[in-house]
Parts: sequence; structure tokens; C-alpha cells
Amino acid sequence: MASELALLQKVEKCPGCKVEQQKELQTQIPLKMLITIWSIVLCTSLSITCLFPFIYFMIRDFQIGETEEDIGKYAGYVGSAFMLGRALTSVFWGRMADRFGRKPVIIFGTTIVVIFNTLFGVSLNFWMAVITRFLLGSLNGLLGPINAFSAEFFHERYLSLGMSVICTSWGIGLIIGPAIGGFLAQPAEKYPSLFSADSLFGRFPYLLPCLCISLFALAVTISSFWLPTFSLWTESPRRLGGLGYSTNAVGVVLAISGFSVLVFQVLLYPSIERAIGPVTVVRVAGIMTIPLLTSYPYIANLSGITLSLVLNCASLIKNILVTASITGLLILQNKAVEQDQRAIANGVAMTGMSVFKAIGPVGIGALFSWSQKRLDAAFLPGNHMVFFVLNVIEGIGVLLTFKPFLVVRS
Repeated sequence: MASELALLQKVEKCPGCKVEQQKELQTQIPLKMLITIWSIVLCTSLSITCLFPFIYFMIRDFQIGETEEDIGKYAGYVGSAFMLGRALTSVFWGRMADRFGRKPVIIFGTTIVVIFNTLFGVSLNFWMAVITRFLLGSLNGLLGPINAFSAEFFHERYLSLGMSVICTSWGIGLIIGPAIGGFLAQPAEKYPSLFSADSLFGRFPYLLPCLCISLFALAVTISSFWLPTFSLWTESPRRLGGLGYSTNAVGVVLAISGFSVLVFQVLLYPSIERAIGPVTVVRVAGIMTIPLLTSYPYIANLSGITLSLVLNCASLIKNILVTASITGLLILQNKAVEQDQRAIANGVAMTGMSVFKAIGPVGIGALFSWSQKRLDAAFLPGNHMVFFVLNVIEGIGVLLTFKPFLVVRS
């Protein structure tokens, strides 16, 4: 009897044990926690995706490139800064979350979004934009701890739903982030009756979308105390092989595809994952992505309603495949280690992903600029070279899902 009482007292003082008890008692979908996790991930995804529609125009306004073809290169540097920062610190934040708990790291991360996302919106030059994005990425350690928290909180019967909510929230970010960035950037030009050229948002044309996201992040920060590349191609001129889209048009395309991701993740993904398993989901999605990317350069030859229809369908399918792959990998990743190492394991995974996401925009940005200078080349002219390289990388990724590269823990 005494030993049972001592064990009970030990459990009451152990936060992790309490979580395990709550998990075993889950007889219904924990809707409140799903909403909390959804809002935290959305806070991060909005800060990452909102600049997609206007980064091309922001770099153009900085007047740093010697030619119009150089814009893609410098836009790549800004896009990479966030992921470079995250790559350097993800393991650190994972270790902090394992040692001091998920909650402090999450609250600190949402606070960082409030501060540095706003500062990015008032960037006066190229280097300020790069530095604020770098600090936003390096000081924001949200995704690793929230992945670990989800794997720990949800019962096995709700695990795929919990992980799907993370990717669904990212899908929401694909809807709202680009829409906010596309429709609220340059407000003095688009809505002169509401914003004058001499107003704050006239002098800082990219502040309004960033400020809206920062205010949302502030609300998420407060609520957290209760816890237990595509656009460059579309916006570049048609004479360089792009689509010549405006910020509004890019925002609409990304919003439509993002909404489709939301529907797919909520209604279809859990059933598909249970039927064929996460590894098969990742393989199928990767294989289907290759012919899809191959078709992108040919889309630039279309125009009018045909272009809009085909581009929206291609974007919709691509984002569904990418999100399905990410969800499957999250499930595999969080089943690969024990609970006391889960946050740092997510941090390691986040580091690897961030390294490639940091290299990607710089490399592809430079490749994109170079490809636009060789439109008449005999081998893979123009943007064909960009999508060929992406397909090679995708093919390598699919290969790594087979033995001996991938060993699934039983």
C-alpha cells in the first residue's frame, strides 16, 4: 500500500506521466489541443510564406541587382536566410525543449515571430531584410518541440490526425500567408483611397502584411500560456520564360492550392495513411511529383483562362503531394525515438531540412538567374534546367525511402 502511494505521488509530480495518463484516457478527439497546435504552427507558417508573393518586388525596390535577371538571385538570399538560421539552431532548441519543457520554447518562438516579422516588414535595404529573416529563423524553435509535443500528447488512435493537423495548419499558411502577402503588400498603390503615399504603409509598402501576421502571432503567444520557390518563376517576365504574374495573382493561386491541401489533409489523408502506411505515401507522392515538375516550363506557353486553370491544377496537386510526404515523414520521425529524445530528434530533422531549405533558395535562385540568360541553349534551355535539377533532387529523395537507406522501426 505504501509503495502504491509513493508511486502515485511520483506520478503526480511528473508532468510527462500526467500527459501519458491523459493520453490513455482519450476517448474522444481532443479538439481543444488540436486547435492550439494548429494556431501555433500557423503562426510559424504565415511568417515563412507571406513573403512569397512580394519578395520579387521587394528586391526590385531595393535596387540592388544590376539587371532584372539578377532579382531571382538576391531573392534567393532572402529566402534562404530564415532556413539558414533555423538550420544552425534547431538542435539547440530541441535540446532546450527536452531539458526545460516544450512550453517555454514554444512561447519564446511565437514572441520572436512578433518582433522580427514586424522588423522584416520595415526593411530599408537588402541587408536588413536578410538579417531580420535570419534572426527570425534562428531564434524561432517552434516546429521541433511542437512535433514532439503532438507525438506525446495524442493517443495512438489520434496520432495520424494530430500530425495531419500540423501539416494542415501549414496548408492553411499556404492559403492565408500568400493571400495576406499578395493582397496587402504595396497598399498605397493598390488602395490609394485608404492608404496615402505619405502614410506609414506608403513609406513601408511591405509592412502591412507582416504586421497583420505579427498581431496574430501575439495572440498565439498569449494563448500558448495555456498549453498543458515557385513565385519567382510566376512573377518573372514572360520574355524570360516566366508568367508575369502580379502579387495578387500569385496570392490567389497559392490560396486556392492551400485550401485544397486543407481539405485533403482533414478528409482524406488519415484514411490513406492507415490503408497504405506512411512510407508508401511518401514514395507515391515523390514519384508523382517528378512528371508534374517536368510539365511546369510548358505551362508558360499557355495564356488566358487556360493558363489560370492549368496552373491552379498543377499547384493544387503539387502542394497536396508535398504535404502528404511531410506528414508521412513526421509520423516516421516521431516513432523512431523514445520520448525523452523526441524533441532533440525533431531538432536534428529540422536542422537537416533547414540546411537544404537554406541552400535551396540560394542555389535555385542563382540557377534561376543563370537559366534566364540561356533561353536559346540547345540543352535544357531557360527554366527547363531549373525543373530538371529539382527532379533530380526529387528522384534522390524517392530512392532514399527504400532499403538500405530507410529502416522503419517496429
